[in-house]
Amino acid sequence: MTLNPEPVSVSRRELANAIRALSMDAVQKANSGHPGMPLGMADIAQVLWADFLNHNPANPSWFDRDRFVVSNGHGSMLLYSLLHLTGYGLDMEEIKNFRQLHAKTPGHPEYGDTPGVETTTGPLGQGLANAVGMAIAEQILAARFNRPEHTVVDHYTYTFLGDGCLMEGISHEACSLAGTLCLSKLIAFWDDNGVSIDGAVAGWFTDDTPARFESYGWQVIRNVDGHDPDSVHRAIQSARSDDGRPSLICCKTVIGWGSPNKQGSESAHGAALGEDEVALVRETIGWGHAPFFIPDEIYASWDATARGASLEAAWSRRFDSYRAAYPQPAQELQRRIDGDLPAEWEGACTAFINKTSAAEKKDATRKSSQACLDAYAAVLPEMIGGSADLTGSNNTKWSGSKVLSANHTDANYIHYGVREFAMSAIMNGIALHGGFIPYGGTFLVFSDYARNAVRMAALMKIKSIFVYTHDSIGLGEDGPTHQPIEQAASLRLIPNISVWRPCDAVESAVAWKCAIERPAGPTALLFSRQSVAHQARSAKQIDDIHKGGYILVDTETEPSVILIATGSEVELAVTAARQFPGRVRVVSMPSTDVFDAQGNDYKEWVLPASVHRRIAIEAGISDFWRKYVGLAGRIIGMNSFGASAPAPDVFEYFGFTVDNVASVIGEMLDN
Repeated sequence: MTLNPEPVSVSRRELANAIRALSMDAVQKANSGHPGMPLGMADIAQVLWADFLNHNPANPSWFDRDRFVVSNGHGSMLLYSLLHLTGYGLDMEEIKNFRQLHAKTPGHPEYGDTPGVETTTGPLGQGLANAVGMAIAEQILAARFNRPEHTVVDHYTYTFLGDGCLMEGISHEACSLAGTLCLSKLIAFWDDNGVSIDGAVAGWFTDDTPARFESYGWQVIRNVDGHDPDSVHRAIQSARSDDGRPSLICCKTVIGWGSPNKQGSESAHGAALGEDEVALVRETIGWGHAPFFIPDEIYASWDATARGASLEAAWSRRFDSYRAAYPQPAQELQRRIDGDLPAEWEGACTAFINKTSAAEKKDATRKSSQACLDAYAAVLPEMIGGSADLTGSNNTKWSGSKVLSANHTDANYIHYGVREFAMSAIMNGIALHGGFIPYGGTFLVFSDYARNAVRMAALMKIKSIFVYTHDSIGLGEDGPTHQPIEQAASLRLIPNISVWRPCDAVESAVAWKCAIERPAGPTALLFSRQSVAHQARSAKQIDDIHKGGYILVDTETEPSVILIATGSEVELAVTAARQFPGRVRVVSMPSTDVFDAQGNDYKEWVLPASVHRRIAIEAGISDFWRKYVGLAGRIIGMNSFGASAPAPDVFEYFGFTVDNVASVIGEMLDN
């Protein structure tokens, strides 16, 4: 018996074929999935993961790891195969349970479900935009924390993408910005196989993609044979050597490579190959093993645990040296890596909220939001803001904002340009990377442009803060194209997003505080263009704002009518209620989801079931409020689009006046 046998030599192609075999076997067992991309990109993945990718399977959250994003997320089995083979906590049973209930191998990669998955992908193009956000985060952190002789932030972001990702408009939005910002640690691999679900893309996608990316300022490496490991290796080396530009590696591949009857066609894209074809693939690629069987020598060649442990240990030693030389920056970086808020946070919040309450200032809540940023961001250096070309309107820049540019990377504010969708997906990438709390602004009506990225933030339970101003018909003259009607309600329908529509500066301060403190999920903050009145409150009422809905004006005995309002309409409710002394309760409900999460006793105290006369008031779509007022209740809301006129005229035309609210209260009291 040989105690120290010579290692068995395994070729690159055999290692790549392990990806192919696992991918086609899993898809076949599930009778569902996308085998074409894993078969076609396996050789590229093998070179990247074996020769370049710095990661540690034993610690998927190691901070200075390279990030790997599969933007063409339908090819998820390629990623699951890589994670399984390299030693992540993804055993063969999970591979066999591909696309089954509660498996760690869902149909598309899902962040939080699978160790090693950096972001949820599938909606094409968004993974690419997430990768841009990750590269931005790395660039800024490196500029902020690295010191001469002490490099503690130094990693790449790699992303795979297909023709579909490049057809999506978000790819233009995100990649244009990436080129402008010179994100040299971002390397994208284009799976140029010329096929999508409907067939050969030549009928609908004839862009000169390399020229397009060159115009963005990217390094473009053309005509790489995606099935030639040496060619791929040289391309990655070239990409990494360019320290001034992101890189696009254009890889010519064959979709479904190795499938004699289906490669190169749409039939390999989105369905199991079939038992007979799987057997033919085995013959064609020379894989003589049973389904789901990987020889020991191939496992041994793929295993990245020892190298990963060594890489992280070396980084830890560098970080220890950094901590010794620069203790304060090291402590701050560690806090941000851990996601902890600073010790002074709670005190700063309390002081600011009390100061705001005492000021009794009438102002637009978008301006109140800016005041919140001045107070909160001053103690939160991890706050990184931005706007989709509406900075002056969204009021997202605060006094300490430093704008990111290619020449100024120690920054905390991003001019995203008119790119609402990319902005939101890039924010998600920044949040996923770690070390930051991203926020970004646009008009509420344009949340529609960004909606799928907002939905992905909610699905991933990440802390992206979406700032939406001009929150109602109150924006006035710009008219129905810019007046949000259904947007607030539609955002509230997304699971796991918290939506706040504050009525004044105090509620705005609490809303921002709750968004920053929220541990697992995004927040949408909806702010007014027009000024709103300050509402007087007790200390208990201020505390109750944190519960999403609370009694703002009450009666000594059980009220005859309850008014429920949000945002600028709270002022209407309070003024109208004064016409009926002792009979009308006003409930301000800035966040319905937070209120809904309270205990039954609290909700019953605020909205007692015994009071059937209820009126909801919001300058948005009416139907959302039916669950709070019941079938017998009344809703003063919108059931049409808005109109172009000065805001007071628009409000009056649609019935958002004290007189109309009082009239509806009177009608209820008479019945």
